[in-house]
Amino acid sequence: MLDRIPALVALVHGADHRLAHVNDAYVAAFGPRPIGEPARVALPELAELGLLPLLDQVLRSAKPRTVKSRKAPGGRSYTFTCTPVTLPLDGSAAGPEAGGGVLVFAADVTDHDRGRRAAARQRARPARPAVTLQKSLLPQELEQPDDLRIAATYQPGGTEAAVGGDWYDVITLGGGRTALVIGDVMGRGVRAAAVMGQLRTAVRAYARLDLPPHEVLQLLDGLASEIDASQIATCVYAVHDPNEGSLVYSSAGHLPILVRDENGVIHRAEEPTGPPLGTGGWLHTSGSVPLGPGSTAVLYTDGLVERRSEDIDEGVASLERALAGATGTPQVVCDRLIRALGVTADHDDDVAVLVLQHPARTGPDADLFRNAALELLGGVEAAPRARAFATGVLASWRFSPELHDLGVLAASELVANSLQHGTPPMRLRLRRTDRLLIIESPTRRPPAAPPPRRTGGRGGTRHRVVATIASNWGCRRTPGGGKAVWCEFALPR
Repeated sequence: MLDRIPALVALVHGADHRLAHVNDAYVAAFGPRPIGEPARVALPELAELGLLPLLDQVLRSAKPRTVKSRKAPGGRSYTFTCTPVTLPLDGSAAGPEAGGGVLVFAADVTDHDRGRRAAARQRARPARPAVTLQKSLLPQELEQPDDLRIAATYQPGGTEAAVGGDWYDVITLGGGRTALVIGDVMGRGVRAAAVMGQLRTAVRAYARLDLPPHEVLQLLDGLASEIDASQIATCVYAVHDPNEGSLVYSSAGHLPILVRDENGVIHRAEEPTGPPLGTGGWLHTSGSVPLGPGSTAVLYTDGLVERRSEDIDEGVASLERALAGATGTPQVVCDRLIRALGVTADHDDDVAVLVLQHPARTGPDADLFRNAALELLGGVEAAPRARAFATGVLASWRFSPELHDLGVLAASELVANSLQHGTPPMRLRLRRTDRLLIIESPTRRPPAAPPPRRTGGRGGTRHRVVATIASNWGCRRTPGGGKAVWCEFALPR
């Protein structure tokens, strides 16, 4: 399989990085290497590139690392992704044994570097057209969900007037949930910007399917390979659910999300991290990090923390220290982080920063944001309990009689659907914001049940009732093979 990959691949194992395999592309670039020899002997090009300490770090931490645009012997430039692996090894004396190793994946970015150098020679030319193109591919106005405050900053590279591939987005999913995404197409120029634009459009389309984050990245990985197999991109896709008070996320080779909780403690969401988009053949996974009221999260591209003179982990640590003291609105936090990390107008790489806050609401504002939930164990008494619960909660929230009755009807229909097509336990959730009433019924589903659909099929009649009376509705899968059906009612202004 490795021999069929057009990029350069080397597999090393053990503390001394003994060579287990190189593919044909690697041999074509650097010549044959004696298998079984330590990398310091067998792969001198890695030593010249300064990658041996990186291999040590990947093996020690069991976390992947990516370095961009290193010039190799022979004049070609490569982006190296080093991923920890566990593999069976044949020892000449000890027999078969399991060992820890590192898979080195090198993508040729020589053309990107040449374009960057050409742009540097022409830096006297105005950069405004390039910046205008880049910014036209980014959101012109960020969506602002009810439960989050969000701001973003894009700082183009100043010394080289080439277009970059950094992007970010905010996508309202419905049911109070919000998707946040940030990514970086490696390299510069119109080609990188074009790939970035296609990936951002695809993310918005996949987000509408309301899939778990790792499945969104799985789809995006296949698409990235089809768009341009020579382009590698990193990306983080995260979903905020105010009912759970968390960010569920998946990362494709991107830098960790940072969260400052309500007590000022910084959390680094490092796991799980998969390889960059476009490498193909990998299974991404989702992780979770708490994001309760009073918390601030930061998503960013490597231009903010990567410096040629220091390890990128040092840059992330500097960002953690800056975030610990950066208070204020999301836009103020963005600006303070940019200044604290030394990003100026002549910075040599694009920078994108996305800051989101889950505000801790107090006083009159807290009355506009409320939650109520009821556990239902099934049985004939479940539906009457759900209706009685919804009746009492909506009355206490002082909605108009019309909205109260519509909310009770919607809650009854959603729970009835869960009772008919799901398995206990199930829940009824009611949530109000300053703009919406949200009703949701999560439940387990039988293993043989078909995937949720917005119209027709199982429960179609009840869905049509909800679709008729509500402003918006949908259904999504939940962890463990369940589903949740939800609807929204817009509150009068």
